[in-house]
Amino acid sequence: MFVKIREFELERYFAKYEFHVQYMLSPSDCEPLGLTELLGMADDECRELWSTLRLSYTEPYGHPALLTEIAKRYRHAEENGVVTAAPEEAILLTFMALLEPGDHVVAVSPAYQSLHELPRALGAEVTPWTLRLRDGRWTLDIEELFRLFRPETKILVLNFPHNPTGFIPTEEEYLTVLDQAAKRGIFVLSDEMYRGLEHSAANVLPAACDFLPYAASLSGLSKGFALPGLRLGWLCSQDRAFLRRVASLKDYTTICMNAPGEILGIIALRNADRILDRSRRLVGGNLRLTEAVFARHPESLFWAPPLGGSTAFPKLSETIPVAEFCRRVVEERNLMVLPDTVFDVNWNHIRIGLGRRDYPAAIAVFEDFLGSCESSARG
Repeated sequence: MFVKIREFELERYFAKYEFHVQYMLSPSDCEPLGLTELLGMADDECRELWSTLRLSYTEPYGHPALLTEIAKRYRHAEENGVVTAAPEEAILLTFMALLEPGDHVVAVSPAYQSLHELPRALGAEVTPWTLRLRDGRWTLDIEELFRLFRPETKILVLNFPHNPTGFIPTEEEYLTVLDQAAKRGIFVLSDEMYRGLEHSAANVLPAACDFLPYAASLSGLSKGFALPGLRLGWLCSQDRAFLRRVASLKDYTTICMNAPGEILGIIALRNADRILDRSRRLVGGNLRLTEAVFARHPESLFWAPPLGGSTAFPKLSETIPVAEFCRRVVEERNLMVLPDTVFDVNWNHIRIGLGRRDYPAAIAVFEDFLGSCESSARG
């Protein structure tokens, strides 16, 4: 049974500004593909599927060809090891499938709010496993995690590449965490929405569902695949009983995916290398631009460069309070910047999004406004 659920701070912030401001510095997706552009990538089979498409109900787990393409992205997945759902829906269904009131969840923090709030709303206790900024880099204390585990811990929630920091642990650290969760019988929900956007091949981690039988990898087409408007995601797991439970619970939410989105998703997955390369090039170029901007303002901006994903989480100088900064920059420069408070922390950080084509214009407005704040602080 749901208890009262908090307002979703990040999504309400976006709803207030996203479609009304001139500049956006904080989107987490990559430059969205156009429909014509995506259809231009279709092979003969997909063109036939599109031209003969009927807007009917679709299969509960997903279109067979879509499941096949998703399964190809994992080492140990088969078509019956995947359930499609909107990414946010998949998070909800996972917690509904696994949790009872009084259960305990450990979740990486800061994080997308639903990864913490939904288990709380279902009556579970949630303990954050918090990233720390140490010696110029983000870190997670693995020994601390093991101390957070309890006999009643049911789920460990991970998210790498991490939103908002772009942090990725070493493969050794990551596999140690998965191994210890498995030994304790703790289910791992691994939010892998930013997988494929690693900034170096050395930072690519194996999918949790490939390493553990008692885990689920959450992914989708909203971030690196640049198709957030499709609302197409999936859960991949070796635990077939878990997937059956998720599929049955989906009868109470969307029942099935939308028919056009499935065909468009097949096209995207068959062109994964091309689309992800496009997104990585956008992020890489914007990351280099950001580094140059930050180098010009060493007294006002501090950060650990992200290792992956399309976001970063720089810190503003304490002389520039983040809440006031974000309020003034949208009022005075028509630029939306996301404050860290929407991630349930108050560290004077902002989230920036590196995946859009108009990022150079947005970061230029940001730098100009930052300069005015620096001048005011100097008196």
